Parts: sequence; C-alpha cells; structure tokens
Amino acid sequence: MIEEFRTLIDADPIVRMYLERMIAEVPETDTYRVRHLTDVEHMLSLINHVLTQAPDYDDTALVGTPINAILDWSMGTPAGFAAFRHPPINEAFRRILEAWCEFLSSPRSLYVLNDGPTGWKCAAARAAMGMDDFEHDPRDTHWGFASWNDFFTRRFKPGRRPIAEPDNPETVVNACESTPYKIGFHASRRDTFWLKSQPYSLRDMLADDEEADRFDGGTVYQAFLSALNYHRWHSPVAGTIRKAFVQPGTYYSELEAEGEDPAGPNNSQGFITHVATRALIFIDAEDPAIGQMVFIAVGMGEVSSCMIGGEIAPGRQVRKGDELGYFQFGGSTHCLVFRPGAIADFATAAAPDPENPHPRAVLLGEKLATAG
Repeated sequence: MIEEFRTLIDADPIVRMYLERMIAEVPETDTYRVRHLTDVEHMLSLINHVLTQAPDYDDTALVGTPINAILDWSMGTPAGFAAFRHPPINEAFRRILEAWCEFLSSPRSLYVLNDGPTGWKCAAARAAMGMDDFEHDPRDTHWGFASWNDFFTRRFKPGRRPIAEPDNPETVVNACESTPYKIGFHASRRDTFWLKSQPYSLRDMLADDEEADRFDGGTVYQAFLSALNYHRWHSPVAGTIRKAFVQPGTYYSELEAEGEDPAGPNNSQGFITHVATRALIFIDAEDPAIGQMVFIAVGMGEVSSCMIGGEIAPGRQVRKGDELGYFQFGGSTHCLVFRPGAIADFATAAAPDPENPHPRAVLLGEKLATAG
C-alpha cells in the first residue's frame, strides 16, 4: 500500500503539492514546538511502520489512533484541508487503512495486550476502560481475545448496561457509550455546515437520501466515543429497520474555521458528519410520535471501519438496545436524527455543558430523551 501511495505521489503533481505543502505549513506555536514530520518520505516511513503495529496504550487524547497522531497538525494547515478532501488521497488512505485493519484482525496484533506501562492490561489502562465491566478471561495471556480488533470490540458483561424503560416506547436510550457533543434543534434541509458553528445540513449528512427531507426542522443529537469506550452501537428505539448502508467519505478532513486542534478532528465533529465515511441506519420506530429516525455512525480519522451488523437489513425488527453494528479501532462520533416534534425533552445527562470541559459519558442504554 505504501509503495502504491509513493507511486501516486510521484506521478500526480497535485497530490505531491498538497502533501509537501501541508507538512511545510505546520506553524511554530506554543502547543506545537517539535516538528514530528520533516517531509513526505518521513510521513510514508512512519505510516509504513504503523501497518504492522497495534496501538499502544497512553493517556493522551490521541490514544489508539497512531496514524492520526502522525498526520495531526499537518491536517489542520491550508494545504492539509485541501489534501484530505482530494479523492485520490482519500482513496490511498482507504487502501492503507484496509491493510492495517487486516493486521489488527490477526493474532499478530495481540502483543499489545500485556501488563507493561504501554500495554492494555496495565493498571492504568484497565481503570481507564473499566475493564471489569467487560467480558474477558483474566486467566488467559491475551484475556481470551483473538486479535486487537476482537479486544477493541469487546462486549459488556450481561447486566452491566441495563436498558432504561425497555417496555416504554416513548423512552429513547443512548445508542453508544459516549460523551455528549451537541444537540442541534431545527436542523435544516441544507445548511452551510462548513461554518465555525457547524450547523447540521440534513441532506448532506444523510447522503442525499430520498427520505432526508422528512427530517427538515428536526433535531440532531451527537456524542463522542473515545478509544477507551465501548464501540458497539445499539438501537435507541424499538422498531423496524428501513434501510442501512455505509456512505464512503473522507478520513482526515478538518474544518478550517476551527483553527488549531491538538487532537484533530475532535473540534470538527459536526462538520465531519457531512463528509466522513459513515454508516446510516434508518429505523421506523414503534412509537408513532417518534416515527422514522436515523442512527449515524461517523468514522473519525482511521476509525472508518463502520461495520453494520449482518442481520441489520430492511424489514428487520429490533428491540430497544439490540446491537446494530460496531467501529473498529480508535475514537469516533455518532448522531441520532429525529423528525420535527419527535422529541419532547432530553435527559439532563444528554445536554452538553460548555462550562464543564470533562462531562461524564452517558452509559449505553441510559435514558437519553422522551418522545414528544
């Protein structure tokens, strides 16, 4: 994959210009004092090294996303903004990430499940993940997992995340273990999602789906999953799957209006719901007050392996809390999209608090909202 990318860079002057300029344009700032990329060849060498490595544990915002760490800062330059919206570059990274995913799905990736200071079995990692809540075999060298991706998509122990009011169709529950990012009221059919306020533009978010206009004026709830969170998705309502598909998109695109982002693209989460690779699952809720709603799993950086469950297909009935799919490796974000008037109110825990930079994660299955 790296040789193919190198050939593309050598042959395509636009690709070469973007990549060389984005590295050169990284500014000297108080938060970026050590230039960790010197040139394009250095970038290719570092990415090549990652392709046979599983992520180590650390306590930084980029834990679990080593390619994102390589590209960080260069992503947020004028040339970087253009580079990661350029189709040939996105296609090259798609192929690179697929190759890495193959390694992470193999037993060779298990070596990071150790109790060293950067191993995922160390005391700090176990505490950060809340590992006691997850199914694993503490007697086994690798906790009984078959690969890094098997570990990353680990499941909760039965009963650890009960579904709130499972028989009440008016109660919407949290679809992912996640930290609230934003609630967008009166979302528009089309909007300028590239502005700093990152308004939601429904037809763009929903891949110009023919049913997108049903949500014009509706509500969008968005929340963030760190690499330490549980990464499976569950249905927030009882109902019937209407359609489910993955929409290809960008991988490392950021929003110019956000400026410096030490953990890009965290500050661009609203923006990337419109352009990044994402899974869209339309559900006809059992409660007529909710009606049709959409779950969107959005890839961030290398977390673009959005895997819809094999049984999630049109006509499939799901109960509140049934699994819909999962992310592989890294952190990510997700949205719930509701029609106008579908939601009467959100639970206090679901409301982002600008005064609290470290809000608690809303638990999977916890009450999120009440239907209108």
